[in-house]
Amino acid sequence: MKKVLVLLFVLSGMLSVFAGEIVVKDGEKIAFLGDSITQLGAGKRIYMGYLPLVIEGLKEAGVKASMVPAGISGNKSNQMLARVDKDVIAKKPQWMLLSCGVNDVAHGKNGVLLPDYKKNITQIVDKAQAAGIKVVIMTASMIREDAKNKANTALKPYNDFLRELAEEKKCLLADINKEMQQEVASPELAVIKGNKLTYDGVHMNGRGHAMMAEVILKTFGVPEEKVKAMRRNWEEKYPEARLPLPLTKDLNRKLHIKAAEKKMTPEAYVLKLLSEDK
Repeated sequence: MKKVLVLLFVLSGMLSVFAGEIVVKDGEKIAFLGDSITQLGAGKRIYMGYLPLVIEGLKEAGVKASMVPAGISGNKSNQMLARVDKDVIAKKPQWMLLSCGVNDVAHGKNGVLLPDYKKNITQIVDKAQAAGIKVVIMTASMIREDAKNKANTALKPYNDFLRELAEEKKCLLADINKEMQQEVASPELAVIKGNKLTYDGVHMNGRGHAMMAEVILKTFGVPEEKVKAMRRNWEEKYPEARLPLPLTKDLNRKLHIKAAEKKMTPEAYVLKLLSEDK
């Protein structure tokens, strides 16, 4: 009987999306379980991260929700499984967004092989759903912004599994990887050499966080045109959401240090310098 109730609970969320409704409701809590991309995505200092952008976007769409940040740098699927009870379930959120896979692949021999990854992720989803939490599965973002490199080739079956699991478990799917590949290859960004949505090949810059928030909001049922308008608004409010900086690793590090000294985002610091250059 419990399994039937959980299934009905999950299906009700999916049907709301199909009906064009925003599935998150006033007063609900959204937990974001992930690694350093999620951890950095909770912040507002260097970049306006995707977590607060999602909350801001929902508010603009008429829904007041709150976030439970649960990202820890370096985490892989086995570590997220070990802490999902404490860091997510114990906080009693109505929703959990699961972002996992980059470290499982990028850490090489210290990573998590696909069969074990499948078991870990399935258990995380099962635990959350058994606690009455609706799950949104996020595909893992690109490992460096080259879809054909060795790391992204290795990541593909992990993301294929996530898409299959979302269908099997009746979870919503936020296909971050698909959107990231499309945006990197877009005419606007394809002409830029170097990183476009990340500042180091993995961790999102301002534009990358805006991209992730856009995908999640659309997954939650916020109409696409409304989300696109939000993103244009973010570009006005947060300059880093529109200005990719293709820098070398050393220059990027120096820029972040200088910007942090001024308590500014790196992009805002560059725009300030340009405005002062007469």
